[in-house]
Amino acid sequence: MKYRKLGNSELHISEISLGSWGICEGVEQQNAEACIYKAFDLGINFIDTSNSYAAGGAESFLGEVLQGIERSSYILATKVFFPTSPTDRGLSAAQIGKQIDASLNRLRTDYVDLYQCHRYDPNTPLEETMTALTEVVRQGKARYIGFSEWSPEQIQAAFNIADVERFVSSQPQYSMLWRDPEAEVFPLCAANGIGQIVWSPLAQGVLAGKYQPGQVPPQNSRAANEKMNWFLLEELFSDRILTAVQKLKPIAQDLGLSMPQLALAWVLRSEYVSSAIIGASRPEQIVDNAAASGIQLDADLLAAIDRALVSVVGK
Repeated sequence: MKYRKLGNSELHISEISLGSWGICEGVEQQNAEACIYKAFDLGINFIDTSNSYAAGGAESFLGEVLQGIERSSYILATKVFFPTSPTDRGLSAAQIGKQIDASLNRLRTDYVDLYQCHRYDPNTPLEETMTALTEVVRQGKARYIGFSEWSPEQIQAAFNIADVERFVSSQPQYSMLWRDPEAEVFPLCAANGIGQIVWSPLAQGVLAGKYQPGQVPPQNSRAANEKMNWFLLEELFSDRILTAVQKLKPIAQDLGLSMPQLALAWVLRSEYVSSAIIGASRPEQIVDNAAASGIQLDADLLAAIDRALVSVVGK
């Protein structure tokens, strides 16, 4: 496993990181625990979660599983914004103060390494949000702060506020099939000391190559799991996209790579990306995904990938 520095922070995070969305939805606890331990065995040191995953259940699960593991040996990140009750949501000072304490309680830790705004809150003044996040860091409850899926204008507005803690991370959706952040978000963040921790690098499993055009999803896949497939984007599962993805199979085979390894290596080719978040329901998936760390793709291979996906790539 190779590691990259996260923006202007002192954090060095594994190129492959483990997410926890769905960890309490459709994954047996024994398998979920095995995934965590296998990730550590393979050198993955960054775990990403949120207070909204499984209504706090993901944080509680991690708090239990991580007991007994040296706290300084891993980097823990969580998020705040989405509803945790009918009256609790957003990025107001009151919510940030309340939710960080609730997250730390569920995670059974005194601090998180990274506290992220899960989305932008249009109903709270940005200065209030930034001041509250700064207080969280000054209280020692988080070491650094980040955000997920903010627009360039929202990111720049945060930079313009004086005397507040600075973001060190951005968490956008990014994959071979979704390249939108490349145009503005990546360079804007790089110029301001912010690294990218990207989610859905396998495009919700589509780039794993297991979904065939015109066929029902495999029985053991996320798309076939009613507890986990509500979040999946129908467009990604169109025959048009699935047919294009099949063209990647010979490219991966010629390299001796699995389809997930090819997709992850493609994401990690970017100097802007610090880590790619994976999800897993079985330890063997983590073994396969982790092997993508350190793989180099040359210009000819990247061009071949672009030709295969030219009709479906979103930019």
